Amino acid sequence: MLPALNANAAPAADPKAGAAAFRVCASCHQVGPGARNAFGPHLNKLFGRRAGSTQYAYSAAMKKSPIVWNDKTLAAFLRDPDDVVPGTKMRLWGYSDERKIANLLAYLRQYQ
Repeated sequence: MLPALNANAAPAADPKAGAAAFRVCASCHQVGPGARNAFGPHLNKLFGRRAGSTQYAYSAAMKKSPIVWNDKTLAAFLRDPDDVVPGTKMRLWGYSDERKIANLLAYLRQYQ
């Protein structure tokens, strides 16, 4: 017997759609083989990394932040960077589309 499907369950995040969403991020950030810091830090191996911990000229606020990046902290930061790290240099109005955030995280997870 098959388990009942939850009609309210969200479909799995789509890394391909996340790659499309990342185009906005790519003006400042790089990811993947050969990624380096640019206007923003590279985003390889982001999950499990402490905020402000790589070789990059982070804001004082980001360097002092106790945040460790995971799905929850990244999603919150993508919704409102200034709320999560007041004083961050990150210039993003924030995403309100939860599906886009999930897809973006799925895309970034590929470069873990």
